[in-house]
Amino acid sequence: MTALRIAIPNKGSLSDPASAMLAEAGYRQRTHMKELVVADRANNVEFFFLRPKDIAIYVGSGRLDAGITGRDLLVDSGAEADELLSLGFGHSTFRFAARPGTASSVADLGGKTVATAYQGVVTRHLAEHGVSASVVRLDGAVETAIQLGVADVIADVVETGATLASAGLATFGEPILQSEAVVIRGAGRDPEQPQIEQFLRRLQGVLVAREYVMMDYDIRIADVGKAIALTPGLESPTVSPLHTEGWVAVRAMVPTAGAQQVMDELWEVGARAILTTQIHSCRL
Repeated sequence: MTALRIAIPNKGSLSDPASAMLAEAGYRQRTHMKELVVADRANNVEFFFLRPKDIAIYVGSGRLDAGITGRDLLVDSGAEADELLSLGFGHSTFRFAARPGTASSVADLGGKTVATAYQGVVTRHLAEHGVSASVVRLDGAVETAIQLGVADVIADVVETGATLASAGLATFGEPILQSEAVVIRGAGRDPEQPQIEQFLRRLQGVLVAREYVMMDYDIRIADVGKAIALTPGLESPTVSPLHTEGWVAVRAMVPTAGAQQVMDELWEVGARAILTTQIHSCRL
């Protein structure tokens, strides 16, 4: 069987989290930054470490089977590739910004000039809203474009807004794009290819493992109904008899975020020996 060929960011904010997730999913990753290709023969996969901006192009052209990149980079590239799975890291928000009073929504940008490092993202957004504006591509530090008279408006990644405020700018309108790391595949490819499905299942297993913990506790049989209402699990919790008559052990997956609250509530309904353990991976 031909090895699955997957593109991974070789640097930038997506690189380390992507490699960490793949390692958690059981894939071999590079041990040195200079490695450009890693062959994981045990899993019949080859990983190609490429510039993040190039990944969608390679995948969209069919040279590689799949890749991990940012949603923003996928949209900006215009490549013929589809998003398959969101990975939960590398979040960013794209917004318009300008001097106060310049505009209040995307509808106000007709005839204006917008400076951005993501020309494809902005051009597509303007087209979706039927707005005709000039888009100038700049690489980095777009905040100065307005001060230097290059543009009326900028479009960029916004975190706290402190950098914009220091330049006398403020965001306006709805976000242009909410981005994060995603798995992509060439448009029109067979969606049920077994190797791709296995790859996605492994990553989904890591995502679920990061969101849940396994909770175990003991409780009297008479109080099982109250406890299970608090820990319904995914399909149903596991209930096993204990050596002590009238008691059972219960095991269920619960969301990590609310685990401490659930433990408190279980205690109130009579549960004892309440434990949580981390889940490293799973298949659901």
